Amino acid sequence: MELLPRSPGEFGSARYWDRFFRQRGQRPFEWYGAFPELCPVLHKYVRPRDKVLVVGCGNSELSEQMYDVGMCEDIVNIDISDAVIRQMQERSGSMRPKMSYLLMDMLQMDFPDAHFQVVLDKGTLDALLTDEEEATVAKVDQMFAEISRVLQVGGRYLCVSLAQAHVLKKAVEYFSQEGWVVRVHQVASSGDKQQFVLPVFVYVMTKFRKIPGSAPQILEICPEEQDKPMRMESTERLVAAVQDRQHYALLCNQISKTPCREQVSLDLCDKESGKPRYTLHVVDSSSVRPSRDNHFAIFIIPQGRETEWLFGTEEGRRQLAASAGFGRLLTVALHREQHYEGMAGIQRELSGKVMELAPPGLPARQQVPFLSVGGDIGVRTVRHCDSSPLSGEYVVEDVKGDGACYFRRLIFLRNRNVVQSEARLLASTPLPGQKKRRKDKKKASPAEPPGAIDKSYLCCEHHKAMVAGLCLLGGPDALPGELAVLVVGLGGGSLPLFVHDYFSQAHVAVVEIDPSMLEVATHWFGFSQGDRMQVHVSDGLDYVAKLAAEAPAQYDVVMFDVDSKDLTVGMSCPPPAFVEKPFLQKVKTVLKPEGVFVLNLVCRDARLKESVLATLRDVFPLLYARRIEGEVNEILFCQPCPEGRRDPAELGLRARALEGALRQPGRPWDSSYVLADMLQAVTIL
Repeated sequence: MELLPRSPGEFGSARYWDRFFRQRGQRPFEWYGAFPELCPVLHKYVRPRDKVLVVGCGNSELSEQMYDVGMCEDIVNIDISDAVIRQMQERSGSMRPKMSYLLMDMLQMDFPDAHFQVVLDKGTLDALLTDEEEATVAKVDQMFAEISRVLQVGGRYLCVSLAQAHVLKKAVEYFSQEGWVVRVHQVASSGDKQQFVLPVFVYVMTKFRKIPGSAPQILEICPEEQDKPMRMESTERLVAAVQDRQHYALLCNQISKTPCREQVSLDLCDKESGKPRYTLHVVDSSSVRPSRDNHFAIFIIPQGRETEWLFGTEEGRRQLAASAGFGRLLTVALHREQHYEGMAGIQRELSGKVMELAPPGLPARQQVPFLSVGGDIGVRTVRHCDSSPLSGEYVVEDVKGDGACYFRRLIFLRNRNVVQSEARLLASTPLPGQKKRRKDKKKASPAEPPGAIDKSYLCCEHHKAMVAGLCLLGGPDALPGELAVLVVGLGGGSLPLFVHDYFSQAHVAVVEIDPSMLEVATHWFGFSQGDRMQVHVSDGLDYVAKLAAEAPAQYDVVMFDVDSKDLTVGMSCPPPAFVEKPFLQKVKTVLKPEGVFVLNLVCRDARLKESVLATLRDVFPLLYARRIEGEVNEILFCQPCPEGRRDPAELGLRARALEGALRQPGRPWDSSYVLADMLQAVTIL
């Protein structure tokens, strides 16, 4: 401890370094970055005939190792410590005759202009720029000016650094403004030999003649020594990219020593585009007792299934890890913008990276299994991409589910892990007049899904519950007669389509604020308008307010299935304005006295949810709730008249009767859809 300075400012003091090297003796002192780690980067920028200047050489072995391996021999080392210069002259004088050690201050060097092809700095800038005080920054400016002066045009300043943000920012801004090309290399660590948790970087500043005017800055980063450089658009972006790699190193160090109490999430980005390619979740299971064979496994989530509860929620992933029987499970989600070469290709791509996230106690040379559902990576085909001013960027994609089923999904990319709308696709059938494919013909590709929409199938459990709520309507008949239904929120249109097709006397009005969604529903989800189905492109708030003023008590059923565009609120469905008391009173006005208001509520904020429920109880005397298992959704059935109260058992009977009426001969019905199951689990609030 006595070797450390009293204050960071002493790092620039010759007296401090004299004392340091006398006390340390002949033992080499390496700040960070051993020669084997630095060698691949140095080989790119140091040529055998280059004249190299090492500033702040200390008693590091770096120059000696460069000399001994034949990388370069014409090396001049300078330092402000007389003690270390004499020590190094004694150590290398006779063994390395072409290399010299000089007592010199790098802030005032005696060399002529343009004397060197390379200036090498290993930790010297980090030691000098200990703070951002005016005096410190002035010294750094002087150091940079001297380095610039002694370097030839085309020469390289190589700075080995831990890349603290203020150090990197200062170096990049100074030299880029001088017209130099700036490239930052991340040095590959050697595992156990690494002394620092943080990764080591090498700044490579290549000198060019300064062009008058505003020449474009060239800023690049190389994540690993063999990678092609990635262009950065600004100093801030370059600093942020370095910080991302530092945070990753800290994370790997942390989870390699202790189990994760909370799930850790991170993105691995494509080297070319910089866009996310894999999303990883590190899940440690306390219920699994690690043995030699169950420490660690990688689970590849099939494409398109990352939104399912088991893979897309924290609780689901925890259950997956426990059932898989591994102490640490690393789940890997694949991004729709990327192309993957099958499970084997993904395994080759990830095998090195995932080992950096291995748990403590993993036996050496332990084989880590890659797992998936059915052993493949699934199928995802993007059918349509677009954006709208209201909904932002969105995609329509076909994905393969369990077995041979395919599903079409609408995804808003601002919330890419949530399926906005979903429909099952029918198995391919020959068109009229079209012959079946002969057996000797080439079979259709398994990646090519069918195209027709199965309108009889409700993919979303909350839609099933919303339809089941129609049995709350009064009347002796199981199947209601003429119905006036208002649906706010179109999406892909599966909910209003189902009501239209299975309730043959229902007249359905749909309100959708985004005209783009009407186009998507029509072109990609089989939605169509007609005598009993009309879409009104309007703000639901305005539409309901106008109805309440002009045509009260008009609807038997009002359904809200509308998402919030504001992701900062803890409620993603509906927008908060839709559950404010004055507006809910307008909804009540629109309903017939025996009608039912059905609300899809998605709220993660417990206080906000309780406030919404309290407001609903104030407006509607009768309130039922149906929680959707494994989802955040909760379906609320609200009625204006308390006299219509029914217990869950009675609701189950009515739902069973309604299902019997809906199941008509020749009409398809999903056997997994049991209306009684939807309503027997309701809670009366």
